[in-house]
Amino acid sequence: MSRVVRARSTLDLIFICANFSSSVANHPTNLLTSQPPKTFKMVKTKKSGDTLSSRLALVMKSGKVTMGTKSTMKTLRSGKAKLVLISGNCPPLRKSELEYYAMLAKTPVHHFNGNNIELGTACGKLFRCSAMAILDAGDSDILSREA
Repeated sequence: MSRVVRARSTLDLIFICANFSSSVANHPTNLLTSQPPKTFKMVKTKKSGDTLSSRLALVMKSGKVTMGTKSTMKTLRSGKAKLVLISGNCPPLRKSELEYYAMLAKTPVHHFNGNNIELGTACGKLFRCSAMAILDAGDSDILSREA
């Protein structure tokens, strides 16, 4: 693979030549060195991508949820909800109602950091969602982490 580079000054030309010679010397098929090319072992590390959004996606696939303020209140009154998620821009009156019903039902409440558009997107929906209740977590560990 050849690359044409135009040098603007003598220093640029020296830098380009130095980079070219070092890349040729470090190339795995270079016959001048007797060392085999280095291989790197891929180490699986715990990602910080295990966020609430990724756990919500797993709940949506394998668990049971109700989305919306009215259905969340119904599930809280019936005592079926295991966790309630409230978006950041939920109106204060609705938020206090949901927290009151959750307190009566002894259900944990998590305040989602994003707005209702971001909560709906985290659930994989194309609409907004101010509140949602998780009835069954499925394969996700969202209840143990949030409670």
